[in-house]
This record gives sequence, C-alpha cells and structure tokens, in this order.
Amino acid sequence: QLALAVLAATCSFAAAASAEDAKLPPASTKTGVTYETDIKPIFTASCVKCHDSTKKPKAHLALDSLEGVLKGSKDGKVITPGDSTKGDLIHSIAHLGDDPMTFMPKGKGAKKLSDEQIGLIRAWIDQGAK
Repeated sequence: QLALAVLAATCSFAAAASAEDAKLPPASTKTGVTYETDIKPIFTASCVKCHDSTKKPKAHLALDSLEGVLKGSKDGKVITPGDSTKGDLIHSIAHLGDDPMTFMPKGKGAKKLSDEQIGLIRAWIDQGAK
C-alpha cells in the first residue's frame, strides 16, 4: 500500500507539473541563443534592478551574469540547462506556480516579460544555457 501511495503522489505531482508546463509560452525557434547577446539584455531591462550581483541580490539570485544564473539562488539551481520546464526561473517569470509574484512583485518597477521574451529564455535554456 505504501508503494501505491508513493506512486499515486508521484503521478499527481507529474500531472500538476505537466499542466503548469502547458501554460508556458512556447520556446522560441531561434537557434544559437546566448546569454550575452539575447538573454542579458532582457534581464538587464527587467530583472537586474533586484537581482544585481554588485548589490545584495534578492534571494541571492544574480541575473547580471551567466555565472550568477547558473549558480542559482539561496534555494538552489533556478534552471536546468537542456530543459526549460525544469527549474523555478521560467515558472516564476511566466507567473506560474504557487507564488507567481515572487520574482516580479507589483509596484517594484519590474516589468512583466512578454511571451516572446519568455520563449527566448526557454530556447536559451533548452539549447544548454550558454
């Protein structure tokens, strides 16, 4: 019975994640996406105000460098290179999950990212986050 309960809980979690992932904007079809050229300008315009390594970045997550993104936050990795559906970053910037305003609180000057920007970030992660 314990094994069945664990299996049921695992399936429940996977179904919830799949339903949430289905709400994500699709990954961009652009190839050769890089942090410096494509992603850093998005983060600089919308995220670095609160996630700047030269200041005290919120949640200890610095988005102003590739190293900072790959390092993650105080809670661990925020992306999984090769799979944009895994990791908190995409779900947070897409305003999905339990606390969708954690990364981009209202009234703090943060701009909500467009579906195209989220899609480009997804493509960058899917392509290995280089």
